[in-house]
Amino acid sequence: MSSFDETLLDETDETVRIRLVVNGRKIACEVAPRETLVDCLRDKLELTGTHAGCEMGACGACLVQIDGRAAHSCLIFAVQADGARIETIEGLTESGVIADLQAEFHRRNALQCGFCTPGMLVNAQELLSQATQPSREDIRDALSGNYCRCTGYEAIIDAIDAVAKARRESGGAT
Repeated sequence: MSSFDETLLDETDETVRIRLVVNGRKIACEVAPRETLVDCLRDKLELTGTHAGCEMGACGACLVQIDGRAAHSCLIFAVQADGARIETIEGLTESGVIADLQAEFHRRNALQCGFCTPGMLVNAQELLSQATQPSREDIRDALSGNYCRCTGYEAIIDAIDAVAKARRESGGAT
């Protein structure tokens, strides 16, 4: 006869049903109460473009848009996002809204290993949606929460600056 408390196991098996709109698609899934949004996106929805880097909100690799604002998906429990509209790098790519940023990152070799690139692009898109004429200092400030361990940031800043100028000359942000 075991003195093990079976109710402890019941609590670890508990899941919560959440509903989200991810990249324009209605999604319902079962998550553990302490499961992070990044783990839900990667493991349950197989959206692996969002990376789990530092898992402390310091590196920016996990950035997604939640209801239109960039947010660290490693710092948010999936249950906290219930009912939210999530855009991942896959959704931003499919919509074409960051095609010019992606092309300029590629053209200027601002990619290196690519681990940080999705977070950089999510952050750059948010900056350019809010500021039509950001200075290079504004771009540096916006990227201050994104770490790239492969390269300096100049090619990345050059790419964002070039896209800002191109969007401004063409009459607006995408």
